[in-house]
Amino acid sequence: MIARRDSVLGASYRLQYRRPVHFVRGEGIWLYDPDGRRYLDFYNNVPSLGHCNPEINAAMAEQANRISANTRYLEPRLVDYAERLVATFPEELNRVVFTCTGSESNDLALRIARLTSGSEGVIVSSHAYHGTSAATAMVSPNLGDAVKLSPAVRMVSLHGPAGVPDRQAATFFEEQVRSAIADLNRRGIGIAALLIDSIFSSDGVWVDPPGFIAGGIKAVREAGGLVIADEVQPGFGRTGTHMWGFERHEVVPDLVTLGKPMGNGFPIGAVVGRKAPMDHFGATARYSNTFGGNTVGIAAADAVLTILHRDRIPEHAHAMSERLRVGLEHLATLHPGIRGIRNAGLFFGIDIGLDGTGAVGRRAMALEIVNLMRDDGVLISTTGANEDTLKVRPPLICQAEHVDRFLEAMECALKKVVAQV
Repeated sequence: MIARRDSVLGASYRLQYRRPVHFVRGEGIWLYDPDGRRYLDFYNNVPSLGHCNPEINAAMAEQANRISANTRYLEPRLVDYAERLVATFPEELNRVVFTCTGSESNDLALRIARLTSGSEGVIVSSHAYHGTSAATAMVSPNLGDAVKLSPAVRMVSLHGPAGVPDRQAATFFEEQVRSAIADLNRRGIGIAALLIDSIFSSDGVWVDPPGFIAGGIKAVREAGGLVIADEVQPGFGRTGTHMWGFERHEVVPDLVTLGKPMGNGFPIGAVVGRKAPMDHFGATARYSNTFGGNTVGIAAADAVLTILHRDRIPEHAHAMSERLRVGLEHLATLHPGIRGIRNAGLFFGIDIGLDGTGAVGRRAMALEIVNLMRDDGVLISTTGANEDTLKVRPPLICQAEHVDRFLEAMECALKKVVAQV
């Protein structure tokens, strides 16, 4: 199968893990290979309510059996869902436009910000990822040197990778944002937007201290720019304590972009924003998306929102995140190799490495742990500029026994890797 893939698929495709996995079925938090072996999925944050959730699938099937249509026709369910969705946001954010993916959402948000501000400049974190379209790739330094950033992009470092203590994080972030704005203005580009993932997942999951981004946000607004919160990773209750990641920082952005877990695997996204920039864009530009807000996608998204509220999923995610963090902290006292643990709800970054281990060694250790855990039937990945941070983000429905199984596999892999060094 690998040879057949290589002979027909574009070279940009990548397989996960040293020994690739083949799955034929998913159920809840489990994925099953052709031999019936099951794997604990602690990586995939798209089916956040579980693989093949029967209630969401039933909602999609019922709608598909009636009609699949676009937003140019009157559709009560579209309006009902839009009202329910914006009701989960601060009252200032009361307009929504639907897309198909997070990339489309960020692409549209950039268009709105640039038209509203009259400027082109965008500030992002130094290892950010915001999508795959031409526009979003040009603001995604995570994609590598071969993908050229826009000349209108400025990158800011985060306190953690820069070695700045948490107590100085807010000042450090604001100073860099103000410096980037000054440079954009000096070059006649101006500032259109600060575009940030509020848990900075691609940078290595730098979530604390809450509120450290506030000064940078104030600086952008003073300069006439808009603030775009990319909630594709932290949104829909993943942080546990809040529905949206930006709420941890007690800020209200101008535009919020959604995707991934919004439809639990069905492709649907959105931009939620303040009325003024949304109205200005709608009055002066066109945006038509054939599949954005289609009725089957809305049915899936509506079912997701219903389950999130009814089953108190964010509260459950918070409880499971506390159990996972306590377990990881205990592991760190028993075995060397865990340098740091960061999380917001059920999104964890776990730094790997031993004292004196260089960047290459730390990366090798992290990747070895990922592959050993895969062989043990537990799926995770890595993140950060050096890929020496384990990325752990299970479906929000995970239970105590799933957390304990993950910790068991993590401990086994950690011991093996440390013994090899």
